[in-house]
Amino acid sequence: MAKYGREPDEMKILPGLRPTLGRTTEEAHAKFNELQALLHPLVALSTLYSTFGDLSGYPLDGLVPLEQHGPQDLRSISERLRTRVRRDQPTIRQLSQQVAGMGSGCNVIGTAEEIANVMQAWFEQGACDGFNITPLYLPGGCDDFVDLVIPVLQERGLFRAEYEGATLREHLGLKPAVSRYGRALGPPAAE
Repeated sequence: MAKYGREPDEMKILPGLRPTLGRTTEEAHAKFNELQALLHPLVALSTLYSTFGDLSGYPLDGLVPLEQHGPQDLRSISERLRTRVRRDQPTIRQLSQQVAGMGSGCNVIGTAEEIANVMQAWFEQGACDGFNITPLYLPGGCDDFVDLVIPVLQERGLFRAEYEGATLREHLGLKPAVSRYGRALGPPAAE
């Protein structure tokens, strides 16, 4: 950060968090499994295209063909998927459902307390400054998070009860942005 003329606390780390909530752990897992069952196979397959190319001609319950290659737009994700396939040997259906249902964020399935525990641990251990909540479905997934997890975080003193500013930067405790182009032009001319 110093290389760019910024202080370390001027950058915030907000990883994606994909919560699946239930009033019990079992209910949360049942909800996740129900959502997984709703995935159309072609939609799920499309999540593997970048790594493996078009797999629609292969049997869904056959092993993922490692010899297949897609454009590999995101090489790190492609390599992780290939490593998982070599290690776990999932079927195309299993892998595509995992990738489509889990996305690229951190997935947490459980009760409000269990999800708050994960968030608190990450935050207190300095792994992040907050989270970008990406529910598996809308609006219900967002409603569940707000109604169930936010009160737990507030009780623990980890989430505000009111906003302090009007902009995202203010909510994150960041200084107002200064345009580098505005600085180059200098102060406005007097009329």
